Parts: sequence; structure tokens; C-alpha cells
Amino acid sequence: MKKMALDTIDIRILSALQEYGRVSKSKLAELVNLSPTPCWVRLNKLEKAGLIMAYRAQIDIGRIVDLTKVTVTVALKKHQKSDFDRFESYIQNIDEIVECYATGGGSDYIMTIIARNLADFQDLIEQLLNDEIGIDRYFIYIITRQVKCTTPNLFKLLPA
Repeated sequence: MKKMALDTIDIRILSALQEYGRVSKSKLAELVNLSPTPCWVRLNKLEKAGLIMAYRAQIDIGRIVDLTKVTVTVALKKHQKSDFDRFESYIQNIDEIVECYATGGGSDYIMTIIARNLADFQDLIEQLLNDEIGIDRYFIYIITRQVKCTTPNLFKLLPA
């Protein structure tokens, strides 16, 4: 994938959006120390380039309802492209699976699952196993509390 060259102002815009989400044109311009029109032109360029994938609120769902959050590592039985495709296609339609990452090493995937309770989580796992989507083994880790959740510091990650 071709990388897009960004300057300091672009990075400030992206960093502000990571921290504050969608903000008004004037507020964003103020945050990045740029006049509103050039700021908005740059924002449109970043959006059109696909660098901004979504605008969303981070909801503390635990303050609304009790839930069970589980991290699950999954290893598949076979490692052909069709096996990965079948698994990845299947989980796209399961609302409880809120994150899934393909990994290298001992597991093929790491997923975050949010269910109403452990019984619902267990039902989901049994569904995944019964539907024969190629799972060889899985390990679960019950999330007891969130210690950190943040966005990356773009200035530290990008070349000087």
C-alpha cells in the first residue's frame, strides 16, 4: 500500500481528530493553529485519501449495562487461504465479536467478544465450534477491567 506524505499540519489535524473526534471547522482550526479554510481543505484531502476511517464516540457501555468482555485467541486447523477467508467471512456477521486481528505466532487470530454474560459467551463459542469454521483450539481471557485505551501518538510513530 502506497504511503501518503504528511507534513506537521496534517499530523496535527489527525492528532486533534483522534483526541476530539468530529469538531467544528473553527474549533479544529484553533486546535491545529491554522485558519479555518485551509484547515478544512486539508481535512477534506485527508478524508478523500482514506486516512480517516470513521468518526465515532467511545461509549462507556459498562455504565449502561453489565456485560462480559473476553479476549479469545484462535488457532485454525488448516492454514490455506480458503480457511482464513472462511473464518474471516463468517465472523463479520457476529455482533458480539467487536474486534478481530490476524496474528503470526502461536495463534491465528485475537478477538474481543462482548456478551451480556458468560452463558451468552459460551453459547457463542459453541456456535463457532458447531458451525465448523475451522477452529482447532482457542483460549479465553476474561477482561476484568480496562487499564489503558488510547490512540497512538502520531508524532512519535512517523519519521522526523
